[in-house]
Amino acid sequence: MLDLLSLKLALAVVTLTLWVLFLGSYRRTRSLYSSYWSAALGCWLAGNGAYWLKETDWNGAAVPFGNALLVAGAFGVWAGFRSLRSLDTPLWLLFAAPGVTAFAGIFEADPDGAWLGMLVYFSLMGVGMALAARELALLKSQASQAHKPLLIVAVVLVAYFGCRIVVYAVEGPDSEILRTLFAPAVTCLLLIMLLVLVSFSMTALNNHQLISVLNERAMRDGMTGLLNRQAFMELAERELAGLQRAGLSAAVILSDLDHFKSVNDTHGHAAGDAAIRAFAAACKGTLRKTDLVARYGGEEFVILLPGADEISAEAITTEISRRLAAAPAPDGLDFPTVSYGISSTPIAGPALAQLIYTADGALYQAKAAGRNRAFIAESPLDPEAAPLST
Repeated sequence: MLDLLSLKLALAVVTLTLWVLFLGSYRRTRSLYSSYWSAALGCWLAGNGAYWLKETDWNGAAVPFGNALLVAGAFGVWAGFRSLRSLDTPLWLLFAAPGVTAFAGIFEADPDGAWLGMLVYFSLMGVGMALAARELALLKSQASQAHKPLLIVAVVLVAYFGCRIVVYAVEGPDSEILRTLFAPAVTCLLLIMLLVLVSFSMTALNNHQLISVLNERAMRDGMTGLLNRQAFMELAERELAGLQRAGLSAAVILSDLDHFKSVNDTHGHAAGDAAIRAFAAACKGTLRKTDLVARYGGEEFVILLPGADEISAEAITTEISRRLAAAPAPDGLDFPTVSYGISSTPIAGPALAQLIYTADGALYQAKAAGRNRAFIAESPLDPEAAPLST
């Protein structure tokens, strides 16, 4: 027989140590995962502490509230895994399962102290770990390999609590199997394994998430949330190479807000910023997920439309301008109109710099013709043409 007291002490020490470490991590990074994992560790620490009340005058509350706190920890793990997929978890879901567990423990106790509420506790622990396993399975494997051992542990725990539920339901709380194979000591061992493995592996996942967030911020324009120029050039070059291999067309739109300097001079830079953000929002509302759009510089924007020709590109400029004109503007301000230059190629062969250069020439023509219009380059670019040097 395993020494239950020693295992409980070991579990408490491990939980307390990890809780202190992750609480410090949360204070430094303020990451959502660290907050959920710290909360889960705190619940498990308090839950195990509640069991010690069984030998006191508070013994009636020890098991139901201890079980409720352990279930809260399991659902906290689930919420933490969801945060790694940038998903929010409603708070009522986190409180509902522990609440049901506590209610069942309080109101389903028989006079001999055999807790029928344990069946609810086993079930909800299994549900919490199953939900966590599902979130791990949905994590993109290319993001990190750290989730694979976690998934194995989660599946083992789901199977463990599932078998425990069956034994408890069929043979009752006095089952010999329940007191040996599924005894509290075995549960303690599994929880220690879970805590250590999850803590180290999830640190790797959390670091990967933080690095991804930093990379995303580095690629984005702070005012509009669109790609910045450097990120656009890198992604567009890759996209064009893929389109060329597939024999597909591409179109580039270069756009410029008309008389933008007068907006700043007349209404102030805050009004100019509002116009830039409104145009960015119009682009986001019009373009497909496969399209690339960036703030190219100042009030100038560039768009890559994979698989599009100049006719569809012109239709997109019309829709963007319509959305911009319909957008709510600050008092006393009319958003500026927009001029567009469009270039395209039947097969995405020419270099990106050549497509942008040609679109810039068409944009100059649009401005010379009176602005507030789109000009298409006189002829689609020849894929065999020599690319311009950058």
